[in-house]
Amino acid sequence: MNFSELFKLSGLLGRFSPDGKCLASCVQYRLVVRDVNTLQILQLYTCLDQIQYIEWSSDSLFILCAMYKRGIVQVWSLEQPDWHCKIDEGSAGLVASCWSPDGRHILNTTEFHLRITVWSLCTKSVSYIKYPKACQQGIAFTKDGRYMAVAERRDCKDFISIFVCSDWQLLRHFDTETQDLFGIEWAPNGCVLAVWDTCLEVRILNHVTWKKITEFEHPATIANTKTIVYKEVEKSPSVETERLSFPPTRALASSLFSTESKYDISQVPVSLQYIKPVADRANPKMGIGMLAFSPDNCFLATKNDNIPNAVWIWDIQKLKLFVVLEQLCAIQSFQWDPRQPRLAVCTGNSKVYLWSPAGCVSVQVPMEGDFQIISLSWHSSGDSMALLSKENFCVCYLEREEVK
Repeated sequence: MNFSELFKLSGLLGRFSPDGKCLASCVQYRLVVRDVNTLQILQLYTCLDQIQYIEWSSDSLFILCAMYKRGIVQVWSLEQPDWHCKIDEGSAGLVASCWSPDGRHILNTTEFHLRITVWSLCTKSVSYIKYPKACQQGIAFTKDGRYMAVAERRDCKDFISIFVCSDWQLLRHFDTETQDLFGIEWAPNGCVLAVWDTCLEVRILNHVTWKKITEFEHPATIANTKTIVYKEVEKSPSVETERLSFPPTRALASSLFSTESKYDISQVPVSLQYIKPVADRANPKMGIGMLAFSPDNCFLATKNDNIPNAVWIWDIQKLKLFVVLEQLCAIQSFQWDPRQPRLAVCTGNSKVYLWSPAGCVSVQVPMEGDFQIISLSWHSSGDSMALLSKENFCVCYLEREEVK
């Protein structure tokens, strides 16, 4: 692996364009667009306030910048840098914003989740969707861009509505039978919809009857002998005595005090570290906090916030738990390689972890200072990714042998 130099960043906002040609990042109220190959700045845009969210349009021609505090979305064009669009939700407020799959509509969720407003950039028309639920991931699009699922809350019950994206007409509406629906996600092939609850389970629904196929539970003890548990363990770096000098060089001092890690395979049963939710705290972290399907539809990765140091990887073909990664620190983020079943994980330290069916590896990022990776973003080719910390980011380039 190779790594670029560090660049400034704020809000963990660093995203590759879908066509793979550009890398957008934010520094306070400025949007910086770089060339992916040279990392030279192509465009610099100034927004009205500090940017809290960015998203590329599907054709990589526009970038959406949301300023939730101001209730404003600004849209910038890469082809015509002088053109820009501003959407002001006014007194309705703004808590979420995203592109539709066609890259010409913007969906804004108003404060208190009163409605979703669909703005057309072409016709300037506006549509409304009522009753969106306040949850972690309440909108999900199929990969082909034809359908949108929306989590809803009506009469103290959870529902999902399926809309046709071409005209925003309602196609289906059904009860999810969840206690507290927390998020929804389509599989890449559009055949199943994952629905997760604030309790410790993920439900898989089929796309014909919208009934439950199976339920994935997340117990604190892994007892099945067919489940592989990879446990991260620290190992002290070995330094040859001939290399020791006083005072030590900066590189040597860094290597002496950094802890390397590797994975061991644990013998089941394995008891994972379980954290009981704090009942008297508002919105305690509990239940499923992250979920993502692999691009080939074979695997599903999940994180249970009550077992914060573990990633669960499920075999979707067999509908069984396949692998658990038990980390030394709490999982901050994970994302699948868009080209193959390979999962990148970060835990708030200076390492990035990669899992594939072939095994697991821990990679130390060789940066001076305290570079704590909190989020990451893959390039569409799968041969590089952006590693994001609170104040900086770098690009990690994988070797060709690693990419295959």
